[in-house]
Amino acid sequence: MKYYDEVKRRRELAKLHVAKKQLGIDDEAWRMICLRVTDGKCDSSAAMTAAMRQALLEELRAKGFAAQPGTGAATRKFRGAQDATARKIRACWLDLKNAGALSDASEAALMKFVEHRTGKQALQFLTVDEAIAVIEALKQWHRRVTRNVRAARMGGDDGTVSGD
Repeated sequence: MKYYDEVKRRRELAKLHVAKKQLGIDDEAWRMICLRVTDGKCDSSAAMTAAMRQALLEELRAKGFAAQPGTGAATRKFRGAQDATARKIRACWLDLKNAGALSDASEAALMKFVEHRTGKQALQFLTVDEAIAVIEALKQWHRRVTRNVRAARMGGDDGTVSGD
């Protein structure tokens, strides 16, 4: 499972459990709702597919659930360098340095990259969605660099394939 998919899954599960609590649904009733929404396939939201989770969320909205704006994971701020996502961003940045893609691998250069991508001046100001976008951009950049290095090795220094 890709990082973004796992973050999205966790966000959906959290929203479902907030709805469960807000509506005052006990465990037995929760399992019955899950079974009904999934046509008897799942009695737990954790075992559901993304489509099943969305159907369950729609069911809960029909029962009166209303998400509170500004309380979800997408609006939380990171806690600086100790946050796992911030560490992941820095690790991706260092992977680019090790691949030879960066002329300046400093923290200031990373912050310039983040600001260019998101408009935010520090990692702790990023939302979850912005952090995911930064991570994915760094990973794509790394894939391009490593693909170009492999192509150069296979085709010689000038990047062409000799056909003698």
